[in-house]
Amino acid sequence: MLNSGMRSLCLCLLTLCLSQSVPRSTTAAAPRTPGDRPNLIVIMVDDMGYAGVSCFGNPYFKTPEIDRLAKEGLKLTDFHSSGTVCSPTRAGLLTGRYQQRAGIEAVIHPVSDHPEHLKGLKRSENTFAELLKQAGYQTGLIGKWHQGYPHNSAEYHPDNHGFDTFVGYHSGNIDFISHVGDHVKHDWWHGRQETEEPGYSTHLINQYALQFIKENQDRPFCLYLAHEAIHNPVQVPGDPVRRTEAEGWKRWKPAHEGERIEKFKGMTLPVDEGVGQIREFLVKSGLDKNTFVLFFSDNGPSRDFPSGSPALRGAKGSVYEGGHRVPAIAWWPGKIEAGTVSDFPAISIDVMPTLLGIAQVTPPQERPLDGVDLSPVLFEQKSLPSRPLFWASLSNRGGRAEAMRDGPWKLVVQHPRAKPGTFENEKVELYRLDRDPGEKEDLQSTEPAQAAKMLKQLKAWYRDTQSTATPQPGGWLSQGS
Repeated sequence: MLNSGMRSLCLCLLTLCLSQSVPRSTTAAAPRTPGDRPNLIVIMVDDMGYAGVSCFGNPYFKTPEIDRLAKEGLKLTDFHSSGTVCSPTRAGLLTGRYQQRAGIEAVIHPVSDHPEHLKGLKRSENTFAELLKQAGYQTGLIGKWHQGYPHNSAEYHPDNHGFDTFVGYHSGNIDFISHVGDHVKHDWWHGRQETEEPGYSTHLINQYALQFIKENQDRPFCLYLAHEAIHNPVQVPGDPVRRTEAEGWKRWKPAHEGERIEKFKGMTLPVDEGVGQIREFLVKSGLDKNTFVLFFSDNGPSRDFPSGSPALRGAKGSVYEGGHRVPAIAWWPGKIEAGTVSDFPAISIDVMPTLLGIAQVTPPQERPLDGVDLSPVLFEQKSLPSRPLFWASLSNRGGRAEAMRDGPWKLVVQHPRAKPGTFENEKVELYRLDRDPGEKEDLQSTEPAQAAKMLKQLKAWYRDTQSTATPQPGGWLSQGS
């Protein structure tokens, strides 16, 4: 047997060997290698209301693949778009900040003399794609951009905002068959190359999204998959062209409600199929254990389809709940507990800080994010500190409306008959969402102190966004309207 001196010597030698062969733990986690970094997929559908898929209450038809994503993941039942229409929500999503800070409050309009036509996402903004690309991610945008027309400024192109791959269109919508955009010009691109390519746009978006994943499966990637559906034109696979450069747009009118529902179903199910194709490949390739997927809509339902919940007031363009509360699902097998539900009030500007948090990328310091990292909600079934949420809507005709959420309280401000672009004729409404989710009982007259306090907060928030807002060309007020 060894004496005490020999035992001490052996213990010292063993400790020395272990210290040289095993990395020492530190207070800060070691940087992850590119191969270890999670893949990130953001799937955003267009104009789908809260009940657009069956796991959120669609009574007309089933969406089995999206439902499966929810069954294997987490449903976010109090998730909101930061805008009530397309362009603003996308600007907020990309930058993690209220879109008012980027100067994009309204739809970037297709008509050349419209006050909002010349606007777009400036290079001075930080996007999640840029920061992830700098961290070693391959980044892709497949589908709808709607952050400025490139014929107005090359600055607005997706490849100036961190996307290595772009296949899709710049305008607010395209004909699903001819790919002619809302500005009545052909609008289908591979990078900066305008491409005549046959195919139903949802099928093409599914195809190129899956191709991007397959091509980048051996390195960390971030895919922003922005579906056109279920935005108009109303077209299902096999339908005729409804928009051409020569003849413009021929609107479709349903012969009866049954036909309308069939079109709704026919435009939704190709999206559902695409979600299923992505999920199936991730599982078969083993990428599912290292891939975070988030599905949601860019705003509430348009009048084309009944995708909204009858329990919610308002629709696309409205600051009532129906205009911005949207279906949302998070999926990551092994990280997100299957079949879970969260009612934490989240908003689409939370997506960027969440992606950066998952990828362990430091947020930008010069342009602080307004959103929060939802990781504790998604991965630990925890809540986060309460915070106010804000909305400011500007319609195509210059009408304004604002809203603020603070716990159960919801403040709504309308401006009936105001001059376009102005905040005249202020009309204040107050609701308790915990008791009145349909916003039917206006409490402003019985709770004037609460309404006044929130109105003060709402105005201070808007002034703050405008104090350093990125300058944009045009705008309603600059037109002297």
